[in-house]
Amino acid sequence: MAVRRMLAAVAAVAATLLVGAAPAAAHGASTTPMSRAAACGPEGGQATTPACRAAVAAGAAVREWDNIRVARVDGRDRERIPDGELCGGGLSAYQGLNLARADWPATELTAGAKFTFRYRTTIPHKGTFRLYVTTSSYDPTRRLAWSDLERKPFLTATDPPIRGGAYQMAGRLPTGRDGRHLIYVIWQNSDTQDTYYSCSDVVFRPAPGGAASARTRASAGPTATRGRAAGSTVRSAPADPAAGAGVPVAAVTDLGGVRWPLLGGAAAVVTVLLATVVGRRLRRAGTAPVGRPCGVRNHRAGRRRIW
Repeated sequence: MAVRRMLAAVAAVAATLLVGAAPAAAHGASTTPMSRAAACGPEGGQATTPACRAAVAAGAAVREWDNIRVARVDGRDRERIPDGELCGGGLSAYQGLNLARADWPATELTAGAKFTFRYRTTIPHKGTFRLYVTTSSYDPTRRLAWSDLERKPFLTATDPPIRGGAYQMAGRLPTGRDGRHLIYVIWQNSDTQDTYYSCSDVVFRPAPGGAASARTRASAGPTATRGRAAGSTVRSAPADPAAGAGVPVAAVTDLGGVRWPLLGGAAAVVTVLLATVVGRRLRRAGTAPVGRPCGVRNHRAGRRRIW
């Protein structure tokens, strides 16, 4: 019984250490163009901007930037998510992302150009992405409502490939847009009951030569476009997939994978405990003193052995 208890303790210690070594569960969010949650997260590079500070103060769990999800929506997004709460998915934990501001960190895009959208995944799922753009009458100083979005998505992608830790969706940016707008991403899972929501603020510019570009910036307003006086600027992932998939994102989850030093420590603890158990068993199995009844019957002879 003592041995069994010891083995149970070993298993418990190993399980605790190995669970601690695994990354926390999370899911995903749009990172190119940068979503509000990812931009304001711990590693999004925009946490100190006025918009992100205001969002956190109003209530925005940006440390869990990849977890804006609602269960059992089943395609009834316009029924389940109220007007004015689209960016936070109707969740009180993310209500700060719904603030009506014209200075959210925005990604500069070229209207009508080819573009590769990236949606960082921390837990892959099957499902369909639908990307909507705001109408030409969109006003960033008002909370986003369903009527501010085009009725049909400009891009739909089912189970797109994952490269560099992000879903890659090649498409073309909407035409007929200029200035500050918003791209709204809905990711409806087919292998779970969850649907994810994401708001990416963008600034559309005319095409300089036809090539799409993406740059995330914190703008002082809907028309501020040049100079550092308009706010801090960081580079997002390039539009060309061949240029790489690096993108600043928040990291509640350890995206680097398993913590090998911790696993090594767990293995060492398990080895020491197992060695102790085996040693105790071997000592108990040692030779008994001469003349002492062994207590093990010779079942064939029906008598006790004497050592």
